[in-house]
Amino acid sequence: MSLDKSLKRRDMLQRRRNVLTRAERIKRLQEDERFDAAADSVFGLPKVKPAMAIVAPSKGPKEEKAEGEEEAAEDAGQ
Repeated sequence: MSLDKSLKRRDMLQRRRNVLTRAERIKRLQEDERFDAAADSVFGLPKVKPAMAIVAPSKGPKEEKAEGEEEAAEDAGQ
């Protein structure tokens, strides 16, 4: 039985995953110089936390209004 397209998630591949694949963990460990391909085994890797997404703060309606009032006051003063 197939899933109706209205029930499918559109952002399925865009969300942050909780678990990294083995290749992603090895890459991250190599960047941190904690993994040596010649000496270390790919089994029993240490845990690696996924990168945190950085969200830029958005301007609220009050801040936008305050900026607009400042510009209007500057225009009136000229």
